[in-house]
Formats: sequence, structure tokens, C-alpha cells
Amino acid sequence: MSMQVGGAGEEMCDINTTPLIDVMLVLLVTLIITLPVMTHAVKLDMPQVNQPPPPDQIKPEVIDLEIDFDGTVVWNGTPVPNLDTLEGYFHTYAEKDPQPEIHLRPDRRARYDVVARVLAAAQRNRMKKIGFVNTSEFAE
Repeated sequence: MSMQVGGAGEEMCDINTTPLIDVMLVLLVTLIITLPVMTHAVKLDMPQVNQPPPPDQIKPEVIDLEIDFDGTVVWNGTPVPNLDTLEGYFHTYAEKDPQPEIHLRPDRRARYDVVARVLAAAQRNRMKKIGFVNTSEFAE
């Protein structure tokens, strides 16, 4: 590094960076001191060696509920004549333990009104395990 000192009437136009470096070092030291020590702990509840393994869970029954484009509701391959019969099915299966899962497959052209009525009937009869299933992407 070279430095030009004095001269015949020349003004020096360089910025003095020493105070800037000093301020940055002070801020860096302050930041390092004020940061808390990183002590993140993850609490894991590991099974004890002397405990028996958990019992096998019973797989719930699966109900395939399809809604065709014309509003026909199909319960496990059998067409349901009306909404009251469907509610009776829901009421009967809601009391089982474990409660069956409903796999709902509405046709992409099915009316929203019909799907909403089926879901409302399931909700009124306290069916809790309802899921939408889409198999159209696998069909060829």
C-alpha cells in the first residue's frame, strides 16, 4: 500500500475508513456477546425397555361411497335409492367401534348440491372419518 503525503497544493480526496472499520468491529463484538448461547433441546419420549409393545390397532372398515354424474349415490357398489336410506346407513355405521372410514368418490361432473347433501347427512349422523378419493388420475 502506498500513501501520498502532502503535495504542492493538492487536496486529498480519499475517505478515511479507519473509523468505519472500528465501528463495524465494535458492532460485531457487541453482537457476538449479546447472542444467547444456542441450547435447543428436543425432548423425545423414548419407549422404556421393560414396557410391553403397544397393542396392534384394528384397521377400520372402509366404505366406498361414489356419487355419479346423474346424482346416483352408490354405497359399496350398491345404488342407494334415496337420501333417507343413506342416512339410515350412516346412522347404523356411526355406532360401530371403530367407526368405518368413508372414501367419497364424486364424479367430476357430479353436482355440488348432491355432494353437499351427502356430506351434510354424514355430519348429522356423526360420521367422523370422511375423505375424498380421486382415482381418475390412475384410470387409463
